[in-house]
Amino acid sequence: MAQTGGRILVYGGKGALGSACISHFKSKNWWVGSIDLRSNEQADASILVEANQSWQEQESTILNQVKDILKEEKLDGIICVAGGWAGGNAQNKDFIKNSELMWKQSVWSSTIAASIASQYLKNDGFLTLTGAKAALEGTPGMIGYGLAKAAIHQLTKSLASKDGGLPADSLAICILPVTLDTPMNRKWMPKADTTTWTPLTFIVELFWKWAQNRERPTNGSLLQLITKDNETSVITA
Repeated sequence: MAQTGGRILVYGGKGALGSACISHFKSKNWWVGSIDLRSNEQADASILVEANQSWQEQESTILNQVKDILKEEKLDGIICVAGGWAGGNAQNKDFIKNSELMWKQSVWSSTIAASIASQYLKNDGFLTLTGAKAALEGTPGMIGYGLAKAAIHQLTKSLASKDGGLPADSLAICILPVTLDTPMNRKWMPKADTTTWTPLTFIVELFWKWAQNRERPTNGSLLQLITKDNETSVITA
């Protein structure tokens, strides 16, 4: 593995935000690894998630591949932007099915990212997870989604605590977006007010700053990304 500007692993590297992260860090001459159900051609290495595996099996498979790829190297950062969305309240016929899907997409990925961080993150590295502003309160129209995202908020706090298991001086943070400006969101919500949608470039720049050890938030921060009139503010929850 050639020495480059730094090393980062993007969990959810084939999604819109993950792909944007990989493009940006590659443009800065960083080594970038991707973890996803599909490979990202831009990444230096792609680890494929086996969707039909159990939680433990996924962790084991992914950790073995990370070990093979990194050898003795450590990571400057791990960005977990894996996730998805499904709606429904307790009466919905797919209530449990959707809740299980949300748990797998968001909580499994976040905890496995934390497991990787515990072993392969540098001492002053950072792990960023993805929660949701909506999950700071009740989410009756999308209970499974809110449940999974609230769990990630809690996970972030635990990892940032003294005995959370991450390397010394490392940072665990969680971004809490509202709506991201992605091609899929534009497709499914053509009449929405996109001036309140957060651009992917804004988030990628945040990650890039933290990778440079600049303007890092307090360990354990839950950062709400509030966009109004195309201007995004970062507000700690």
